[in-house]
Amino acid sequence: MMSKIVKTIAGISFPFITIYGLYVIAHGHLTPGGGFQGGAIVASGLILLLVAYGTDWIIEKIKESHLSILESLGALGFIGVAFLGLIFGGMFFTNFIAGTSMLFGGIPTSTAANINTGGTLPLMNFAVGLKVIAGLFAIVLVMAYAISKEEGE
Repeated sequence: MMSKIVKTIAGISFPFITIYGLYVIAHGHLTPGGGFQGGAIVASGLILLLVAYGTDWIIEKIKESHLSILESLGALGFIGVAFLGLIFGGMFFTNFIAGTSMLFGGIPTSTAANINTGGTLPLMNFAVGLKVIAGLFAIVLVMAYAISKEEGE
């Protein structure tokens, strides 16, 4: 177990790390970043809580089955958007939202990049981010649980 100072700093830092990770995911079609990078940042925030509070505390808060469900939802969301391109655009992965007035479909009048110009890319970035968050954290959680049980025996 870590000291009260480490727990306090981890608790204060976690929301900011999460917000930054979500920002990287949301702006992945405009800046370097995207679903994988932002997902790794959010997973790092969760790993910080794991290190600060311990495996038992984290397992009480986040079940491994919930991580599996989130990872599956990320994969289904990504493939779902790809199949929607097949349905609405005629080809798999077609960016069927780009150029419409729908959310994420606006076309900028200048070179200034707006968040609503990515079409289906932000949706796919969020799906990839969800999969990466759940997958990376599940891997680290299983390793931490195995180490804690090994030390406890």
